Amino acid sequence: MDFRIFSLGSNDPLAESMAKRAGVPLGAIKCKTFADGEEYVQFQENLRGRNVYLVQSTNSPAGNWARLFLAIDAARAASAHEITAVIPYFGYSRQDRKSKPREPVSARVFAMILESLGTDRVLTMDLHNDAIGGFFRMTNVDYLYARPVFIAHLQAFFKDALAQDELVIVSPDAGGVVRAQSYAKRLMKAADLAIIHKERDIPNQIARMKLIGEVRGKIALIVDDMADTCGTLARAASLLMENGAKEVYAMTTHGVLSGDANKNIDASPIKKMFITDTIAHAGALSPKIEVVSVGDIFGDAIHRIESGESLSALFEAE
Repeated sequence: MDFRIFSLGSNDPLAESMAKRAGVPLGAIKCKTFADGEEYVQFQENLRGRNVYLVQSTNSPAGNWARLFLAIDAARAASAHEITAVIPYFGYSRQDRKSKPREPVSARVFAMILESLGTDRVLTMDLHNDAIGGFFRMTNVDYLYARPVFIAHLQAFFKDALAQDELVIVSPDAGGVVRAQSYAKRLMKAADLAIIHKERDIPNQIARMKLIGEVRGKIALIVDDMADTCGTLARAASLLMENGAKEVYAMTTHGVLSGDANKNIDASPIKKMFITDTIAHAGALSPKIEVVSVGDIFGDAIHRIESGESLSALFEAE
């Protein structure tokens, strides 16, 4: 297998973890941002005939997307054999449909750009909507799930609660029920589930919340794909406590953590919040936040792609 993994700078620790698991050193590349904000990329080694994996989470979106596009173009011009964009967090994935007239389907726009640049494959994790894969016509899209990593971690963390049948999984909205159920049936025999129905007036602000299901006397675990400002999450946790939950925890694949997210988590009744390292954070995180790495599962996926093996074995915890 002749392949190279390059980190484009948005999440160097995760890229290093992937490369270590895949059994190769990170490739040499020069990336910088000019004073006016323009991005620059130059590969420092030969790519001709090689499979290239470009690791770049796209949060914050603008500069990171631009650097990824430039790297794909440079790799194609350098005669790379196959180019895979490894996008642990796919920015703009929440803008996956048109809800009002005269607005773009932004996720589709970025899919079209990736394809037009000659991207052979996209490797990503826990898309906000799996249907985004349908925006690609020629590029192969491989999905990974944080679920097997989280399940193993949660089984150990909630060992006593699971033994006493005290845990209940909570979906923060109707759209997340399938995701929440997938965790519930793997963690618990009864697969108890509660749902928070919310009515949203404007983005990131919820007007009303209502709990469907029973959490009284239970340890509640809110399961979601991403946490942004965490204001809604904090309100959901308060609602669960008001309805008799003993403790409230949260887990989410992508810790976007914009604005006052850390303050909102600190001030909330959430005891601990589990996130993955799909997004790197420059500043300190709330002491309530625990990061679970997905580097190994990405490294295993790259190794399987190179050896022609199926990725489906990575979907379940051992």
